Amino acid sequence: MAIKRTTRVSSEISMSSMTDIVFLLLIFFLVTSTLVNPNALKLLLPQSTGQVSAKATVSVSIKDWGDDTYTYHVNGSQDAISYEEVEEQLVELLQTEEDPTFSIYSDESVPVKEVVGMMNIAKRNHYKVILATRPE
Repeated sequence: MAIKRTTRVSSEISMSSMTDIVFLLLIFFLVTSTLVNPNALKLLLPQSTGQVSAKATVSVSIKDWGDDTYTYHVNGSQDAISYEEVEEQLVELLQTEEDPTFSIYSDESVPVKEVVGMMNIAKRNHYKVILATRPE
């Protein structure tokens, strides 16, 4: 006696779940790419071969205006603040961070004295600091 199956196994694959996953990934990457904090100020960063993979939550930009005038901008803000206000804002922004780190973006023409001033702020408050450069 021969027993026959009445149902057949379908060899088709539904692509709807695959397209759902692709669209979800697309949306994820679009949203995360807009969260990247681009530097709003146009700075000519110094070149370097070594790049750090650590991410800083706060950035300080030092802009050189050419006549021994330097402005400081926290988190890419267009509003300039004085050197004395930088430390206050950093303390306020980094007080809840577990591993407080900030990055320094400075023009190539900014004297080392100004950059070292930012590093001294980091040392006084026990912050880690990253000096931003552009790759060679």
